[in-house]
Amino acid sequence: MKLIDLTVKHFLDEVDSSSPAPGGGSSSALISALGISLARMVGHLTVTKKKFLNLEPEIQTQFNETLNALEQLKIQLTQLIDLDTDAYNKIVTAYRLPKTDELRKQKIEDATLGAIEVPEQIGLLSLEALKHLSFVLAYGNQSAISDMGVSALSIATGVEGAVLNVLINLPGLSNETLIEQFKATTQTLLKEAHALRENILALVYQALS
Repeated sequence: MKLIDLTVKHFLDEVDSSSPAPGGGSSSALISALGISLARMVGHLTVTKKKFLNLEPEIQTQFNETLNALEQLKIQLTQLIDLDTDAYNKIVTAYRLPKTDELRKQKIEDATLGAIEVPEQIGLLSLEALKHLSFVLAYGNQSAISDMGVSALSIATGVEGAVLNVLINLPGLSNETLIEQFKATTQTLLKEAHALRENILALVYQALS
C-alpha cells in the first residue's frame, strides 16, 4: 500500500517507527501539500463571497487560476511522498549488493542521485507554491487569514526539510560539479523561501494586530 493511501494515524505510526523511511523527505512533501491545502481552503472560502464577486473580472480569473496552479502543485507533491521513500529504498537495495558486483558502486551512486533529485523537486515545487500565497492572501477571505499564516509556515518548512534531505545525501556523490550545483540550488531555495515566509507572516500578523 502506498503511503498516500494510509490513514493519518497509520502514516504517523509509520514515521514513528524503527524504519528510517518514510522520513524527513516524505514528511516534507506532506507538510507542503498540507500547507497548499490550507491556502486552497481559504480560496474556497473566498470565491463565493459577495466581496470577491464584486472584484474586477481579471482579478477573479487570476485568483481562480492561482488556486488551480496550487492544486497541480499539491498533486505533484503528494506523489513525491511515496517517491522519496522509494528513492531511499533504492539506496538500501544498492548497498545490499555483493561487494563483488562490478556495478555496485555505480548503482549506489545512481540511487544516491535519485535520493537527491526527489527532495530537490519537493523543494522547488514547494517554493513555487509559496510564491502563489501572497495573491491568495491579498484577495482571500480575511476571516481565515490565520490559516494563510499556517500555510506559509508549512510550505516554507517543506522547502527547508527538502533542502536538508538534499544536503545529507551529497557526500554520496563523486561528481564535484553536480555537488556544487545542488548546493547552489539549496541556497537559492532557502533564501527565497525565508523571504517569502517572512513577508507573508508580517502581513498576517499586521492584520491580526
